[in-house]
Amino acid sequence: MRIDKYLWCTRYFKTRNQATEACKKGHVRIGDQVVKASREVLPSDEIQLRKNQIQYRLKVLDIPTQRLGAKLVDIYRMDTTPAEALEHQKLMQSAKEYYRKKGTGRPTKKDRRELDDYWDETE
Repeated sequence: MRIDKYLWCTRYFKTRNQATEACKKGHVRIGDQVVKASREVLPSDEIQLRKNQIQYRLKVLDIPTQRLGAKLVDIYRMDTTPAEALEHQKLMQSAKEYYRKKGTGRPTKKDRRELDDYWDETE
């Protein structure tokens, strides 16, 4: 099976086109080599995948015949991504949420006054 199809089948990407683009950009490696989207995947291959600023590592256990449900993905791959990489993503996400919640709009007059006071104190 092609690497782009494998990554799509194991739900690392929503579309096969996204998987192909990741391969073209050099975000997918097998061993230490950057691979093209047409590269064949074999059981026991070790894949490194960069997605959302995380370096995923996975080992191919078997080749699926079609796109899988999320519960069945672990039958075909073993995720060996370091825990620090996933914690780093959670930290980045919480930092974004702390600054301003999504959908709250522009700063209010009170928010602007607090920002002005903060900048005056630091100077």
